[in-house]
Amino acid sequence: MRYIKWGLIAAVLLTVTGFLHYTLPRTNIVYITGVEIKLEQFGENSIFWASPDTGASLQGGLVQRDIRFIDTTKSNGKPRVYRNEDTGWGWPPYFKLDSSNLQAQARDLTSGRDNPQWVALKSYGWRSEFLSIYPNAVSVKPVDGPDVRIIPWVNIIILILLALLVFWIWRIFARFKERRIDPMLEEAAVTLDELDDKADAAANKAKGFFSRIGDKFSRK
Repeated sequence: MRYIKWGLIAAVLLTVTGFLHYTLPRTNIVYITGVEIKLEQFGENSIFWASPDTGASLQGGLVQRDIRFIDTTKSNGKPRVYRNEDTGWGWPPYFKLDSSNLQAQARDLTSGRDNPQWVALKSYGWRSEFLSIYPNAVSVKPVDGPDVRIIPWVNIIILILLALLVFWIWRIFARFKERRIDPMLEEAAVTLDELDDKADAAANKAKGFFSRIGDKFSRK
């Protein structure tokens, strides 16, 4: 039972951690090498993309539509590709409605390896070549260089608020347990002890009764 309990706790923690890691924004210092629009097909990985547009087509059970992409390179020379989709009024709640403006801004900031224009590109989501999913760009702004430090104030505030919420829920449950559950358990324990004492008394009484009967038969 203990292993099941800790297994459930671990599963919940992993789920919450994965959800927060996917949803919360993070900023990478990169330089933009190009922007493009490609026709993408969506199947089982569609949950990692925005909702289909009105003009999306259906081919062989797969949704097809044009997606804006932003190609970048990190300071270590590794490429990093972002999609650029509106989130609208859905989840996650970034309320992003300006993907076309962001694409134009990214195009204006395009540079090369010899003279890179470093930018702070904020995004959310994961990159997986196996699942063919990309993080979604949210904003981009030029910075002085690749060593600029960006403090994730939004993530810090959200995590603090979540920690306070969890602590508040835990305190409510602890008080409820102290006022309602613990007295019930104590009362049940007292009742069990009383029943156990009565059972022992009945057993001793029965034992004495049969002992007296045995003594009478032994005298005869």
